[in-house]
Formats: sequence, C-alpha cells, structure tokens
Amino acid sequence: MSSPRGEDLLADRYELRGVLGAGGMAEVHRAWDTALRREVAVKLFRPGADLDDRRRFDNEVRTLAGLSHPGLVPVHDAGIGDRGAFLVLGLVDGCTLRDHIARGPLDVEEVSWLGARLSEALAYVHDRGVVHRDVKPSNILLDRSGVPYLADFGLAHLTGSTRFTRTGQVVGTPAYLAPEQVRGAGTDTAADVYALGLVLLECLTGRREYDGGDFEAAVARLHRPPDIPSDLPADLVRLLSLMTSLSPRRRPTAHDCARALDTGTFTAIEILTTDTDDREEPVPHRVSRPSPMKSTKALVASLTGLAGAVCAAWALSPTSAPATSAPDDLTQPTVTVTAPLNPATATVEPPADQRPDGTVTQQPPAPGRYGREQAPGQVKQDKAKPVGKDKKAKP
Repeated sequence: MSSPRGEDLLADRYELRGVLGAGGMAEVHRAWDTALRREVAVKLFRPGADLDDRRRFDNEVRTLAGLSHPGLVPVHDAGIGDRGAFLVLGLVDGCTLRDHIARGPLDVEEVSWLGARLSEALAYVHDRGVVHRDVKPSNILLDRSGVPYLADFGLAHLTGSTRFTRTGQVVGTPAYLAPEQVRGAGTDTAADVYALGLVLLECLTGRREYDGGDFEAAVARLHRPPDIPSDLPADLVRLLSLMTSLSPRRRPTAHDCARALDTGTFTAIEILTTDTDDREEPVPHRVSRPSPMKSTKALVASLTGLAGAVCAAWALSPTSAPATSAPDDLTQPTVTVTAPLNPATATVEPPADQRPDGTVTQQPPAPGRYGREQAPGQVKQDKAKPVGKDKKAKP
C-alpha cells in the first residue's frame, strides 16, 4: 500500500482515517501521525465557523495546553490548515460513557469507581482555575479497560478571565445545567459538581434525569429535585443529594466527592450540611408547618419575654421614660426598644461612696406614689398631695 501524498495529509503530517464522532462545530477523526508513527485523534473544526466558534477553539487549545492529568485527554498539536482549524489529541480507543450507559444501568461499584476517577480529574482542573461547564456522558471517554477521560474543553472557562458568552445566553447542555446556570447567574466549580452528580445518577438508572426539550429539561430542575432511587446505599444517596443540591453552597467540592466515592462514605463531607444557607433548598417531600394555636402561643411567649426584658432595662436606666402599653393586636406587634434587651448587660451605677472619683450624682425620684416605681405600661396618674397639709386631700 502506497503512502499518502502530501496533499492528502492534514498539515502535511496527519492522515485522516475515519470519523469517530461529530458535534455542532467539529468532527473527531481517527488519524495517523506520519511523523511520530502513532495513532491520534484529530478534532477538525468545520470551515466557515463563526467568531464564537473560533474563540472556543482558541480557548480549548489554551486550556488543554496548560493541563496534564491521567484523567484528561492530552493535547499534542494544534493549527490551521486548508480544511480549517484542527486540534490533535491522544486517541482514547474505546467508547463514550453515553454509549456505555445505552447498554444498561451500571452497578454501584463501577459507578463509584468511575465517579472517583472523574472527580479527581475535575479537582485537578478546578485547582487550576478552570471550570469545564459541559460535563456530560458524551464528553467522557472510556478506553478498552474502562478508564474514564474527561474531554471537550471547548466551553471551559478560566476563572477571572473575560467571558465570550453573550448576555442572556446559557452555555452548556440543557439536561446537565446547574440551577444557577438556568437562572443566568455566575458559573463556578459547583456547576461541574452538579453535572457530575446527574451523570452518576444516569449511570445508576440508565436514563437521563431531566429529559425532553431544551427548555423543559433546563427548567425542570428548578421545580423538583432529582429522583434518586431509595434502594441505593444510604451513603451514596446522601452524596448524590448533596452534589445535586439546588444551592451551590451545599454541594461538596470535587476533592470531597473523590474521597467519598473512594471510601464509600460521605463522612468527610457531612460538615457541609451544617452552617449553610438552605433558603434556596426545596423541600422534596413534605413541609412541616406549626399549627395556628402553637404559633399564637409561641408569639405570646415571645412578647412576654420581650416585655420583661424591656421592664428590667427601664428599671435599671434612671433616665428612661415609662414604656407605653403593648398593642392589643398581637398578630402584628410593633416594638421599639432603645434599652438593652438583656438585663445582664445593662450598666448599674454604683453608690457615690464607692465611685473612684468620689463624685455624687443626684438621682431623679422614681415615678409613682410614695417613691414607688410605676409599673411599665401603667397609664393611670397618681393624684398630687396638697402642699402644706397633713391631711389627705378629698377626692
């Protein structure tokens, strides 16, 4: 068999030997590197690609050139030829995870092992400030031994760099977008963890969790959490629930996921469920609400405690005016407090003979009849005693 002529080679070096896969803006070919005498994969971008596609090509080249990890497809070469821009990658001779899932659900042991390897690759990427933004089964390659490789960094984003996405445009595959991506918020490493959680769940069930049209698949996660089978190990259920949490703050890091999947326990990441903001987290099954009677009793008890604190603060403050009575409508109380709520924190003036400077401050007389303090909320006024008479005044 004669050697291919120079005009049949890409960049006078790579002999294309068949299409391995195709996407929206590129085709991946099996190729032969005539210089180094080895098989490679050539990602050939379609001619006439728009400016965004060209930027994504440049972005993928720069991103992959700075990464080197056993769980990533290595980049060997890049350039622009007669057929358009191309990227030469290491050849992973096997199939995609999507093809593997199509044969049926995977067992827990295999999913845990795959998830740990992919989490390690993501952790390496995240440590270098890169967010993949398109983790999905078709972007995960498996060699003949079943070892996974994370591929296709065309949509990857370097933290802190300029974004090429137009305003209002959502980048990624709708079925695997994180909730914050659907809302149009900023995307960080937590979005990759969410997508990986959906990928692992798909491996276990054999079906895509959020299916349908692009819009339906994207919005569905805002209305319901993923349906995680209850017959899975409890630790794995807990981990997948955290990875696919609606709130990014509750999701573990890729490092945490790798450790949990390797050890088969989420003990190392249990701390993430405490001291976090759960206000955005949906309640998947039931909502427990207090009864109206309990709510009213709790409100009355709270108001009673608050009134007691105000009374104590008023008594300890010599310049405080008598407090007004509480409103009759207890459903919407309005309380304005200028004194400390905690009587233990109030400052009590010591007697004059105990002050270091020896000064004497005359205290105003306490309100009320015969020097007694008037109770807070008391509105009835004492009648004045006539001056110069020992007898009580007639009413």
